[in-house]
Amino acid sequence: MYTQLDIESHFDGKLKIAYLNQPDTMNALTKPSLSDLKDFVKECSEDPTIRCVAISGRGRAFCSGQNLDDAFVQGNDHHDDDIIRRIVTDYYNPLVLEITRCKKPVVALVNGPAVGAGAMLALICDFVLASNKAYFAQAFSNIGLIPDTGGTYFLPKLLGRQLANYLAFTGKKLSAEESKSYGLVAEVFSEEEFNSKSMEILEKTSNMPTVGLKLTKKAFAASYNNTLKEQLELEGDLQQEAAETEDFKEGVQAFLQKRKPEYKGK
Repeated sequence: MYTQLDIESHFDGKLKIAYLNQPDTMNALTKPSLSDLKDFVKECSEDPTIRCVAISGRGRAFCSGQNLDDAFVQGNDHHDDDIIRRIVTDYYNPLVLEITRCKKPVVALVNGPAVGAGAMLALICDFVLASNKAYFAQAFSNIGLIPDTGGTYFLPKLLGRQLANYLAFTGKKLSAEESKSYGLVAEVFSEEEFNSKSMEILEKTSNMPTVGLKLTKKAFAASYNNTLKEQLELEGDLQQEAAETEDFKEGVQAFLQKRKPEYKGK
């Protein structure tokens, strides 16, 4: 179904991992791979049996950013002045929106370099797990472009204006450990432990109360634009919605009975 992705299923289908699968180009993004990734995230969001989504890369890289041959050579008119706008509008923006509004947690498993749009593909996910062999670079300025893939929205919020400007202007590479110190990465593991440690976290996330996580994600997203009063009102509404789930009832019963809860994601 997905010609550009390698899909793995784990934990009885509760976890789906999509691997960018063009290792010869360090998993550079193309229009087909962007479309496949968007469709994959959307399908996972709507499938009630899936409770966690992850994105990673095959080979030694996570993603090297946009494949320039795909953008400018393969069947494209070199005199089309609007080609960049159309690629951003038609391929990148829909993917960003699918990831950020996905009803399930979306985790980036950054196994190696994440550059340009590849760095932002990781950073727009709900959290990032990285190998110590990974690095992140906002390389857009190296070819005269601006950060896209949500970069101009998320980077100042994640880093503050000064550091966002510095990284965007210079294209400086950040190691995985540096990225963690700046709050861009949740956990960094050794290359040898990356797969096993990441899977432990993904298994835990796949067994959490999924609706509650979805509502948390919704509340955090709204906080960027809400006043405190608006956010408090939203918290009340979403907390009531969470309290009406089967998982909330299970969590309370498990606490009272001093046992581990068994959440169903409902």
